[in-house]
Amino acid sequence: MTVPLPPPNRIYLLRHAEAAWAEPGQRDFDRPLNEKGYGDAEIIADKAADKGYRPDLLISSTALRCRGTSDAVHRAMGVTLEVRYVDALYNATVDTYLEIVDSQDEAAVMLVGHNPTMEQALETLIGHEAMVSALPGGFPTAGLAVVDYHASTNAWRLTDFLVV
Repeated sequence: MTVPLPPPNRIYLLRHAEAAWAEPGQRDFDRPLNEKGYGDAEIIADKAADKGYRPDLLISSTALRCRGTSDAVHRAMGVTLEVRYVDALYNATVDTYLEIVDSQDEAAVMLVGHNPTMEQALETLIGHEAMVSALPGGFPTAGLAVVDYHASTNAWRLTDFLVV
């Protein structure tokens, strides 16, 4: 497993907000955000914008619940934010998440995706102890990890974690 090196210098990992239960016959991929999820997506996007957290590029899973979460971020950050939807983020491994980040030239990249892969990506970047210390209950829905690269230590560190 390869840990990305700059660029980017900042990685935002956003787990999609709470999704509705699947209706009979509905694919997991097609589950939208539920009412709470829509509200939480707006709240976390606004919190990020208020703190000045703005990616140069947002890369989202194509799953409906990730699209809904990404839409909230796009509204909060402004229409100039470039958004790319990538099929490979759905049911992906942590290697896929990190390879997608590593292939970007932008200074700050946001991934909107799924657990457990989002939690595994954060753990790979900052280490197990830092992950457990920062998130003892795991990576919550609509949780946003802000991870920065520190050249002096040649390591990624969790700068902030926003929750609703």
